[in-house]
Amino acid sequence: MNRTRVILQTMITLAAASLGLVAALAWNEAIKTTIQKLFGESEGLLGLYIYAIFATVIAIVVLLVLGRAAARIGGEAAIDREAEG
Repeated sequence: MNRTRVILQTMITLAAASLGLVAALAWNEAIKTTIQKLFGESEGLLGLYIYAIFATVIAIVVLLVLGRAAARIGGEAAIDREAEG
């Protein structure tokens, strides 16, 4: 029974990661197209930096929200903030 549970948890984890990748790729294209529309059709260095900064900010916000949610339900976040120590 325990082995079946581990297999099921692994399948759920893999499915979630796969679907997350698909969603990330869709957002990637949407954001790149938006930046191209706002700053011109050229794929210049400025657009790449704007996209990288935007993606980084979104990743930080999502990780902070997930960390707070994990703390609320008694779990541990993957990233601990040193200041809260």
